Amino acid sequence: MALDAHKGARFDALLEAQEERLIDSWTEKMASGLRGRLTGAELRRQATELLGALRAATAGGTFDLGAEASAELRAVLGELSRDRARGGFSPSETATSVFALKDAFIEVFGYGNADARTLQALIAFIQVVDQLGLYTFETYGQAREELITEQAEQLLELSTPVVKLWEGVVAVPLVGTLDSARAQVVMEKLLHALIETESTYAIIDITGVPAVDTQVAQHILKTVVAARLMGAECVISGIRPQIAQTIVTLGIQFGDIVTKSNLADALVHAMRASGVDIVRRAARREA
Repeated sequence: MALDAHKGARFDALLEAQEERLIDSWTEKMASGLRGRLTGAELRRQATELLGALRAATAGGTFDLGAEASAELRAVLGELSRDRARGGFSPSETATSVFALKDAFIEVFGYGNADARTLQALIAFIQVVDQLGLYTFETYGQAREELITEQAEQLLELSTPVVKLWEGVVAVPLVGTLDSARAQVVMEKLLHALIETESTYAIIDITGVPAVDTQVAQHILKTVVAARLMGAECVISGIRPQIAQTIVTLGIQFGDIVTKSNLADALVHAMRASGVDIVRRAARREA
């Protein structure tokens, strides 16, 4: 949207003359919409930064939110949107904070006693604020998508721990569905753990995996092959009777991969293969 020279000059003059009153009114209206979830000092800082960036973007008498002159304004709006998204505010609360500037402007300058030049500047200003509100809404949506992606990645990390069970033996207890994205995380974390712990045996425990189909089996086999390339052998544990029947029915072949019914048996196998002798102590007789 373009402001002609007269509107632009009038617009800037109005902002300069009543900047403090405008910031006060805007801060108050934002606070009422957010119901005390941000302090007055924080809201005033945001209002001051936004108004300063807006004045800089319209200083030449024209306004284009996508232009180089509006880079600072876009940055301030983007920071506001990301902060609100991470703070748990709704998109409506975020956009309404920007739209509240229109109410503040009308409250400070009013329509009733405005001359024709001031009225034209007010209308142009409202159109500018509408663009800012829409940009804030769109940026908020992008920030929320990024936040959801980050949280999903963090959940993948937390749901795929690699545990050192013994010197040279690590385990990956899997719980839930193993899809392609999670399988990639499992492989990466296991390979890093093998390097960091200098382990030669890895136990992949699928006790918590509800079902094993061809796709899940392929993910497990790829992880085993990757570990072997790193010089480690894998043992698969937690194969319950139902899963064993499914594997046979589907014709899935694990080849020479060692499988055990539970994690304890897999650990015993790995320790013995590492040269550790396991001796069961006789129970002490009561005197």
